[in-house]
Amino acid sequence: MTFSLVDVGANLAHDSFDDDRDAMMQRAEDAGVTTMIVTGSSDDSNVRAAELAEAHPGVLYSTAGVHPHHASDYTDESDTLIRSLVDKDVVVAVGECGLDYFRNFSPRDAQLDAFRRQLQIAKDTGMPVFLHQRDAHDDFVEVLDEFLPDLSRAVAHCFTGEGESLREYLAMGLYIGITGWICDERRGKHLHDIVDVIPDDRLLIETDAPYLMPRTIQPKPKTRRNEPMHLTEVLKVVAEARGQTEEHVARVTTENARRFFALPPAG
Repeated sequence: MTFSLVDVGANLAHDSFDDDRDAMMQRAEDAGVTTMIVTGSSDDSNVRAAELAEAHPGVLYSTAGVHPHHASDYTDESDTLIRSLVDKDVVVAVGECGLDYFRNFSPRDAQLDAFRRQLQIAKDTGMPVFLHQRDAHDDFVEVLDEFLPDLSRAVAHCFTGEGESLREYLAMGLYIGITGWICDERRGKHLHDIVDVIPDDRLLIETDAPYLMPRTIQPKPKTRRNEPMHLTEVLKVVAEARGQTEEHVARVTTENARRFFALPPAG
C-alpha cells in the first residue's frame, strides 16, 4: 500500500546525495514519500536547502538555521541570512537550532547564544521552530520556556529521550519528531515503549537522512546511507509500537506536518 507521507527532516543538501539526488527523490516518490522538508543547519546548507526547494516546488521545502554543532560560526551575517531566507515561500521553519552537550563541538556559551538568537527570529517572524536537543535538557527547557509564549509552533526533532522529558515537551506544547532511532533494538527500545504517549495531533515522522538508517529493514540495505524512501519503515515501526494501523499513522502525521509547516494541500 502506498501512502502520501511527509518526511519532516531530511538533510538532502548533504554531499552524499550529490551523485544521485534525482534518483533518490524518485525512489522517495515511488515509496509514497511525496513531500520532504530539507533541513538547513549552517550558512552554506541553508542556501543550498532553499535552492533545492525552489528547484522542486511542491515536493521540497526547507528550513533555515544553525545547528548547535556550528554555533561557533553563528555571526550577524548568519542571522541576516536566516531572516532573508524565511521570507521565501519555500522556507517553512527556523532551525535546526538548539543545544547539543553530547558532543560539544561548539562551546556551550556559543550554543546558548545562537539558540536564543534563532528563537528571536522565530518570535519576530511567526515561523515555527525545528529544534535539536541532546544531553542538554535543563538548559534547553530553560531557554525555550522564555520564548515559548511568543512562538507559533515548535517540534522536538529526532526525539530520543526518556518518558519524563517526552511528557515535559508535550506539556510545553511541542510536536515530537520520531526517526529511525525507534527501529534500533539497542538504543531505541525505550522510545518504542513510550511513543504511544504522544497524542495523534502532535506526532511527526522523519528520516534525518542520510543518518539513522532503520535497523529493522529487511533485507538489510547494502549502504548505511539513509534516504527518504525509508520513511515507510519508520511509519511501520511507529504504528506497531502505538497499536495503530499504518494507514492511521500515515494520515495523522501527514495532516500534522501540513499544519505545522503551513504547507498547501497535497496535489
